[in-house]
Amino acid sequence: MIKTESAYKEAIEKLKQDKDFIASEKEKFKNMGLEDDHIELAIQPYISFHEQLKEEVDYYERIKRGEFETVINLRTIGKTLIAYRIYLGMTQNELAEKLGVSASQISRDERNEYYGATIERIQNVMEAMEMISVTKIDPSEVVPA
Repeated sequence: MIKTESAYKEAIEKLKQDKDFIASEKEKFKNMGLEDDHIELAIQPYISFHEQLKEEVDYYERIKRGEFETVINLRTIGKTLIAYRIYLGMTQNELAEKLGVSASQISRDERNEYYGATIERIQNVMEAMEMISVTKIDPSEVVPA
């Protein structure tokens, strides 16, 4: 997951480089006399990595526009906290200042997507970003005891 603007810029550059590399590899294999289906097999891993990075870039661009995925359970709240910080245009350093913690602590929390963070810590992060969440219990999904 791309979490900073600098990582986003690096990813955009990497996508351009990947495109050029894939094209040159195709040409190289073609000049070697390989058939098209063999060429596709040979470059498939590169295409796969390229597509994965492209999905990450697309996700980052969506969250910058404020398009968030629904939080179905608390296991995904960490990813949403990171997405909301990015949407606000807030750096990890700025969030750290608001929380009174080190930037390395925020980096560590985000690297782990806030896994293992207490509810209090998550609430503090949300308050620092003036984030509001709504919790809805869907009775149709509740399994009776």
